[in-house]
Amino acid sequence: MKTFVLLASVLAILAAPLTVRAEQPPILDRTLFFGDDDIAGERISPDGQFVSFLKPYKGTRNIWVKRTGEPFSAARPLSAQTKRPVSGYFWSQDSKFILFVQDAGGDENFNVYAIDPTLAADPATGVPPTRALTDLQHVRTVIYSVPKTKPDIIYIGLNDRDARWHDLYELRLSTGEKTLLRKNTERIGNWVFDHDGTMRMAVRLTATGNKEFLRIDPDEFKLIYSCDVLESCGQSGFDAENRLVYLVTNRGPLNLTELEMLDPATGATTTVESDPQKRVDFGGVILSVADHRVLFTKYEDDGVRRYFKDSAFETQLRWLESQLPGKEVRLGARTTDESLWIVSAHSDTDPGDIYVWNPGAQTLALQYRVREAIPRAALSERRPYHYKSSDGLDIPAYLTLPKGLPATNLPLIVNPHGGPWAQDMFGYNGFAQFLANRGYAVLQPNFRGSTGYGKAYLNAGNGEWGRKMQDDLTWGVKALVADGTVDPKRVGIVGISYGGYATLAGVTFTPNLYAAAVDIVGPSNLVTQLDLMPAYWEAGKKAMYTRVADPTTAEGRSLLIAASPLTRASDIVTPLMVVQGKNDPRVNIRESNQIVAAVRDNGKPVEYLVAPDEGHGFARPINNLAMMSAIEAFLAKYLGGRYQDDVPADVAAKLKEIRVDPLTVSGAVTSKEPGAEPSK
Repeated sequence: MKTFVLLASVLAILAAPLTVRAEQPPILDRTLFFGDDDIAGERISPDGQFVSFLKPYKGTRNIWVKRTGEPFSAARPLSAQTKRPVSGYFWSQDSKFILFVQDAGGDENFNVYAIDPTLAADPATGVPPTRALTDLQHVRTVIYSVPKTKPDIIYIGLNDRDARWHDLYELRLSTGEKTLLRKNTERIGNWVFDHDGTMRMAVRLTATGNKEFLRIDPDEFKLIYSCDVLESCGQSGFDAENRLVYLVTNRGPLNLTELEMLDPATGATTTVESDPQKRVDFGGVILSVADHRVLFTKYEDDGVRRYFKDSAFETQLRWLESQLPGKEVRLGARTTDESLWIVSAHSDTDPGDIYVWNPGAQTLALQYRVREAIPRAALSERRPYHYKSSDGLDIPAYLTLPKGLPATNLPLIVNPHGGPWAQDMFGYNGFAQFLANRGYAVLQPNFRGSTGYGKAYLNAGNGEWGRKMQDDLTWGVKALVADGTVDPKRVGIVGISYGGYATLAGVTFTPNLYAAAVDIVGPSNLVTQLDLMPAYWEAGKKAMYTRVADPTTAEGRSLLIAASPLTRASDIVTPLMVVQGKNDPRVNIRESNQIVAAVRDNGKPVEYLVAPDEGHGFARPINNLAMMSAIEAFLAKYLGGRYQDDVPADVAAKLKEIRVDPLTVSGAVTSKEPGAEPSK
């Protein structure tokens, strides 16, 4: 009898479903996410002789180079920037120079610099000399064209004569000589050059916010195409015959942008393509740099969709994708003859691998793994998530749930993107992964006003800052609470730029929704924000007024005051952290000072970080690490997530340096109207 009972017990155990409890991955060092990459930003020279990339040199991200066939151990540094990391660069068309732009402390007044990679290193710096091609103070340089047929020339804009408008210059790379081609007295925002480097069109932004495409005739501009302030239109290169212009537009009755051909001679347009699935805006036309034929078109949906126009290239790319299963393949820089390409392969749980691809020989050479030290197995799935807003509008979003935890009663971080006329896209997101590793669910909504989903969705955000755009965040929280995924008492919000504004709006207009909030360079007062826009934003000012509200009218000013978090700062009860770059040209430090002082004066908790060497967001890794260690501790305190308690000495010292005592902040308003001057 005992044998039978024992056997029955064993059989019952074997028949029962096995429950394997997933384990939460270990806490990953924040440096893995926010420290300097070992290697990043790889490009290949147009002649294929060199591979260049970004890597720390003397503690700051700089440009390095090696011969294409050499190992990375043979690479040598080309730049020795110490005050600010190099964020991006490009090659001249003849491969003689590497060019990059740099500002001062995040002020976005960029100058252009050139390096000859064949020159020997200066013993004093360890790198070849860097030449300043534009060495100007308080001037912002923009680059319009890098013509293939004129490799010693690039076309740039300088706003040295009038801070609002960029005059057109020809810049000679070998000497730094600048030649003024046109004074910008007609509100020109862009100049359009063809394959031969000939200037064919200008793009004007009118005082009413409309965009006009102008053919450049010998003695005049001729209007050939226009779209109004609530429509989108932009050029995307010339066709293979160098006659017609690719135009992406949603003018007139169109909702989703489509690809059209524009004839500059007549202004006539012909429709080429729109999304076959009728879901998203046109995503781009990819042209051959060798002969300008169309290789494929693409759409950014829940992942990229491609539609090939060249069968030979399709065969080559399909082979490439077959070598990288489960990864999203992105094409990067390529040689002039397209014999070699830089490609990346990534996923939502993989920052990516970088390769050199030879499509003719069908070979693939691994270069490096992006943030190689991050264990891929510890990362969390980031998936599309949809929900309804207050008025029934469908909101597309991305939801990351922490690996190894049941999807119930989780703490949540809402992370609205900046812009707001931008879009969160599918793929690896380091901030979301960092938060998920700490045990938080992360919601990243593409709220109304986001780009990519059509004109109606974009325009649904007009005049809705702090209103329906904010509802789109609130109803995302409600949906996750309703299905049991999220604990309603442990919801936080963290955002940068517009996302920072949405953070402040969240804790003022829905004061009981959030238990912690972090505003990074977000405007608190929409009246002063629009008053203090940089001068070179003049061309887009009317569009900003149309989409937000016009401060020059009584009605618009009233809307801005009502939507300003500063107006209702007394309603803030949520613990708040504010982060600001002192040199921010987009969101003046006054915006942060005002809200910090107001919350302080109301006796509510507020923490304040100000980096003296940063602008609109932090570029220096040491500042990022200091900020993230503070944010991590702040969220853990109020939401209960995990926290890496050890902080390296240099990061701790930097955090001490950028912490500001709220009692020392001047900025409390003396009037109920947020446009009033702050008290001194």
